[in-house]
Amino acid sequence: MRSAVILAGGEARRANGQEKYFFTYEGKTFIERLVGSLSGVVDEIVIVARNPVQCTRFREIDGVTCISDIRQGLGPIGGLHAGSLAAKGELVFVSACDMPCIETAVISYLFEAIGQHEAVIPQWNEWMLEPLHAVYRRTALLTYLEGHTSLSLRAMIQSMDTRYIPVDELRAFDPDLRTFTNINKLEELEHINRSSSEEFGEKIP
Repeated sequence: MRSAVILAGGEARRANGQEKYFFTYEGKTFIERLVGSLSGVVDEIVIVARNPVQCTRFREIDGVTCISDIRQGLGPIGGLHAGSLAAKGELVFVSACDMPCIETAVISYLFEAIGQHEAVIPQWNEWMLEPLHAVYRRTALLTYLEGHTSLSLRAMIQSMDTRYIPVDELRAFDPDLRTFTNINKLEELEHINRSSSEEFGEKIP
C-alpha cells in the first residue's frame, strides 16, 4: 500500500497570512490539484493540519483524511510525525501544500526508486534537497520521529539509509521539472498564472 502525506499546517507568513493551499492555478486550488494528482498513484491521502479548526477547511474534499499535529509548533517535523502515525502504507510520499504542479510520473518513479532504502530524496546538488517531495519508509520515519532532538529535515535524512536522485534524472518524466514548483509568495502565484495564460495564448493586460 502506498500513502501520501500533504503538510498543510504552516502559518503562511510569506503569503501575507493567506492559506496557500487555496491559491488558485489553472482553475483549481493547490490542494485540489495535489489531491487530484496524488489519487492516481497512491492508495490513500492524509492531509496534516496544525489543529482541528484548520482540518475543517478540507471537509469538502472527497477521498482524503485530515488529521492534526500531535506535537504542536514543530513545523514539518511535527507534521511528518502525525502523518506517519496516521498513514497505513509502508511507503509514504510527502509533499508540501504549496506545490501545484506535482507530476505523477515523477512520484511513481520515486516509489520504484526507493528499493530497500529508507528514503529517496531528489537532489539539485550537495546542499539543495527536496525532502518535501520525497518518498520514505513509514517505519523509518516513526523510528526517527519517536526520539528525535533536532527539528531539521536534513538531520532526519542524514540519519536514514537515503538514496539521492539527481533531479536531472527526473527530466525524463518532467523535462522542465515543474513538479518542484513551490509557491511561497503572492507575487510567485501571479507569475505562474501569468505564464500559464501566456502559454495558452491569452492576452495579459
